Amino acid sequence: MSRNLADMRRDYTRDGLSEEQAPDEPFALFHQWFAEAVKTEQAPVEPNAMTLATVDAAGRPHCRILLLKGLDARGFTFFTNYESAKGAELAARPFAAMTFFWPSLERQVRIEGRVERVSLEESDAYFQVRPLGSRIGAWASPQSQVISGRSQLDELLAETERRFMEIAPHCPEHWGGYRLLPERIEFWQGRASRLHDRLNYRLEDAVWQRERLAP
Repeated sequence: MSRNLADMRRDYTRDGLSEEQAPDEPFALFHQWFAEAVKTEQAPVEPNAMTLATVDAAGRPHCRILLLKGLDARGFTFFTNYESAKGAELAARPFAAMTFFWPSLERQVRIEGRVERVSLEESDAYFQVRPLGSRIGAWASPQSQVISGRSQLDELLAETERRFMEIAPHCPEHWGGYRLLPERIEFWQGRASRLHDRLNYRLEDAVWQRERLAP
C-alpha cells in the first residue's frame, strides 16, 4: 500500500497564473475562476463544495466539506446548525479557513479570515428557497449530537413531518448562516514538476496586497 501511494502522482500542465493575469483585488479573480469551474467541472463534483476548517476551544482543528451558498463584497457565506460541532467551534474561536479544489482546472483557492453570523433576514431568505425535505431536516436533526441509531433519526423526521403537515416550516432559531470575512486569499494553479503558481492576497489596512509565494 505505501509503495502504491508513493507512486501515485499527476503532473499539472493545463495552465499558468501570472501577475499580468491577476487583478489588484482577489474577488474578481475568484468570480472568474468559479465561473470557469461551473462550466468545466463534471458531476458528481460540485464547484461550490469547499473544505471548511475550524478550531475548537482546546485548539484542536476540525474540517469538513460544505457548500458555498453566498458570495459578495463582504465575504463567503455558508449555512448550518448553530448548535452543531462547527457552530460551537466558531462560537469559541470565530475564525476559519476554506479551501476550494477544482481538479479539472488544476486549481485551488485558500481563504482565511474572521467569521460572523449573517442577519436573521439573510438566513430566513435562504432557508425559504431550500427544498422542503432540507427545511424539515433542519428541524429534525440534532446535528452533531450522539443518537442511538438511524431509527431514532427516522422517528425524529416522522415527528417533524407530522408537525409541518399543514404549515410551512420556518427558519429555526438554531439554524442560519455564517460569513467568512477574508483577510487572506491564495490562488494556486498547478504547474509541471510541482513548480506551481501561487498568488497570495493579504488585507492590510483595508487594502489588498498581492504577492507571489514559492511552491
